[in-house]
Amino acid sequence: MATTLKAPVFSAAGERTGEKKLPTSLFDGSVHEPAMWQTVKAYLSNQRQATASTKKRGEVSGGNRKPWRQKGTGRARQGSIRSPQWRGGGIVFGPRPERNYRQDVPKQVRWLARRSAYNARAQDGAVLLIESFELAAPKTKAIVALLEKAGAQGNVLILTHGPQPIVYRSARNLPGVQVRPFGQESAYDVLWADTVIIEAPALERAEEVAHA
Repeated sequence: MATTLKAPVFSAAGERTGEKKLPTSLFDGSVHEPAMWQTVKAYLSNQRQATASTKKRGEVSGGNRKPWRQKGTGRARQGSIRSPQWRGGGIVFGPRPERNYRQDVPKQVRWLARRSAYNARAQDGAVLLIESFELAAPKTKAIVALLEKAGAQGNVLILTHGPQPIVYRSARNLPGVQVRPFGQESAYDVLWADTVIIEAPALERAEEVAHA
């Protein structure tokens, strides 16, 4: 049975105007931690550019003759000073730029992870609703005032009703604040945020976002 979750509603000026039930299609109260773990792990792995590189013994300079003769010295035989056991020699099984770190996650698991992330934040009381963002021009001070009045803390994820360049430009210089159109956020984005602010009209697409 789906659990009913609620979130406080604020005006564009940051004044609390009431409380609203969150749509159960997205906020059903269930948190599936393994799905979130798998999705976040894959997301972070896919951000790696694989630029780390070491040289094999065939790529380091020098070592084009034996350091000493094969027999009669009392020492172990050596073929090249660029062997892995020598200082300055090649690296065995070191990182190479051709390695692919990409991990794929089934879409059903991604959907479950995002719903679980939303539920985890809603259960912590970290989901806030804004009636609408009424900005005629980009103004960072207005976003700062809104976040302070609404009590947003830590990292903040703002989800707008469709693309809103003015809101994005108003918040892009604020550390720890990200703006996304609702539906373009990942489970990692939701879990990264300590406070999730959603523009109320965007919840009309909750059922679509729950399976996208």
